[in-house]
Amino acid sequence: MKRVLTVLALALTAGAMVTAMASAMIGVATAQERPPVPPWSEEPPPRVPAKPGWTPRVDLRWDKYYTLDEMHAALREVAAAFPELVTLRSIGTSVEGRDLLLAVVNDAASGADTEKPAFWCDGNIHGNEVQAGEACLYTIWWLCENRELPRVKRLLAERSLYILCSLNPDGRAHWFDAPNTMHSSRGGKRPVDNDRDGRFDEDPPNDLDGDGELLQMRVADPNGTHKSHPDEPRLLVRVKPGERGQWRLLGSEGIDDDGDGRINEDGPGGYDPNRDWPSDWRGPAEQRGAGPYPASLPETQAVIEFLVAHPNVAGVQSFHNTGGMILRGPGSKTFGNYPARDEQVMRALAERGEQQLPSYRSMVIWKDLYTVYGGEVNFTYEMLGITSFTNELWSRDLYFQRDPKSGDEGRIERLRWDDEVELGARFVAWKSFDHPQLGPIELGGWRKQTGRVPPPFLLQNTLHRNMAFVLYHADQMPLVAPGTATVNALGDGLFEIDAVFRNERMIPTRTQRAEQKRIGAPDRARVAGSGIEVLSGGQVNGRTNRVDAPQMRRPADLRLPRGIHGDGAVRLRWVVRGTGQVTITYTAEKGGTATLTADVK
Repeated sequence: MKRVLTVLALALTAGAMVTAMASAMIGVATAQERPPVPPWSEEPPPRVPAKPGWTPRVDLRWDKYYTLDEMHAALREVAAAFPELVTLRSIGTSVEGRDLLLAVVNDAASGADTEKPAFWCDGNIHGNEVQAGEACLYTIWWLCENRELPRVKRLLAERSLYILCSLNPDGRAHWFDAPNTMHSSRGGKRPVDNDRDGRFDEDPPNDLDGDGELLQMRVADPNGTHKSHPDEPRLLVRVKPGERGQWRLLGSEGIDDDGDGRINEDGPGGYDPNRDWPSDWRGPAEQRGAGPYPASLPETQAVIEFLVAHPNVAGVQSFHNTGGMILRGPGSKTFGNYPARDEQVMRALAERGEQQLPSYRSMVIWKDLYTVYGGEVNFTYEMLGITSFTNELWSRDLYFQRDPKSGDEGRIERLRWDDEVELGARFVAWKSFDHPQLGPIELGGWRKQTGRVPPPFLLQNTLHRNMAFVLYHADQMPLVAPGTATVNALGDGLFEIDAVFRNERMIPTRTQRAEQKRIGAPDRARVAGSGIEVLSGGQVNGRTNRVDAPQMRRPADLRLPRGIHGDGAVRLRWVVRGTGQVTITYTAEKGGTATLTADVK
């Protein structure tokens, strides 16, 4: 072999004759002349040390969607790989008995999850909004895999996160396991009499051709309401007055199961889990999808009970489906405006989100979208005093990396994008079908993995950018830190103690809503020391440098209902008798605990 390589090397520098000779030599070289190549088992490739973003401990894929069982299996795999960071617990069960599997993400070495400001994140409150569940799963996985990044390490030491990937596991399971459209399986699966005929779920859509999809039905009709688009015959457009039609649309695939002359009017479920929360709630007569009373669903009850039992939750994110929006309340105009300081904070957080999420818009639900009564993030802010957002994850802009066209031009553009980028994976061409009740019809249209759900190859970008917004929000939750403590002698054995505590983040330790409605516990500042008698105490007015309203009853334990504003500080003052060391502890339900010491002498 060495002889062959030598001749080959000469051939590279010699003329054509030497090149031909080298070629002949190579041609007669035999396998016996070549040294044997050791198998990989004898000489394995070197293992690359684990690095953030390079060699994950749990190798999950982010170019696919996980069924509910696959998602729960992935959660268990992550928890098993990172037991020091993730624990799983069921906080309840759904209408059909599926677990609401919550991931507690916390650096246990730095303290219990309940001792830190905590962030709540959930997704998939609507069953067909599947990428919302992926956004939650991705957040858990990415935090664990990148735990050594300095900013991630600090975040996990200072905060804990409660992440519920699927708030509506029944709807998610049904969307994956049964034929659906992009819009169906939005609610859960508790039977509802949608057509008010005394029967429940008796006329669902039907997959007539057994292809696993619920397509659209059309029938040829010269007096129909639609015609084929002249530039794109796969698409239908409404005829203008006086024009003759070609087609009549019949809705989604199905038959008249109950014989009432209508098709698909009473499918599975029929309620909306995001209309079930007990803030600004309205009944089904005013709000389609609402249940008979607030928190009528076991899923809603389980989340409410968890949040009430965990007052350390200081931020909320609910992931939804489509529109490219960062939404905040109020949900209805009749509720009125949010307090000015809280609105300022939430607007600032959303503006940062717009930078992290190109093409997303910061919006107020009722003003910029539509009215929602009894929404989840309205409840978490309005009744629990927690800064809260809903992100609508997908956006048509992300297909084209620009503003899409509108109207019929936009529909043609979207169809051409499917042709050219996904090679026709999402649109099913119209085909003839013999309907058992209607006779000859055609079936066709978009598959369920369209429109509301990103193409798998575009999924991870959406997940990561939305996770970044969550982590920014979580990082801006209140964080109480000690400032300075000073002691001044007043004479006659009396001393004045001044203590400063800071909030090092944007969100206040108590929102203005919590202060106004007396939601949760006020912040507290306690003075303790052997041989020290506390005579009075209170918060110092920054303008006058005086305590305006001293707390004379139990002054060693101050109640501070206003808390500490975002990026702000409070100065507290006590008058004491005696000498010795004192410990001053500031506790904020949503901002943690900080401690100062001072020598009184």
